[in-house]
Amino acid sequence: MKLVKTILKPERFEFVKKALEDKGFISMTITEVRGRGEQKGISLEYRGGLMTVDMLPKIQLEIVVKEKDVDTVITTISESARTGKIGDGKIFVIPVERAIRVRTGETEV
Repeated sequence: MKLVKTILKPERFEFVKKALEDKGFISMTITEVRGRGEQKGISLEYRGGLMTVDMLPKIQLEIVVKEKDVDTVITTISESARTGKIGDGKIFVIPVERAIRVRTGETEV
């Protein structure tokens, strides 16, 4: 199994969620986070002055999938999150040794 962790723009989350659901990937964990990448933040004009916001709001999406589904999930997320502009996000793939369902104690390897 693999953990696919994605950092993306908040405004793209609903598109990503719908695309994943359409492919049968329903279970996911979402966290609101702040961060920055190559863009190093943005500059905004506020009350006549220039203000730099270097930690931007993002959504962190985590989904554990079988190894055979990793490429499908990556493609689905990439295509639905992409705007073509800097700050679209990043996808990480992390190995998962096992998962235990708390309610039943069932283990997946």
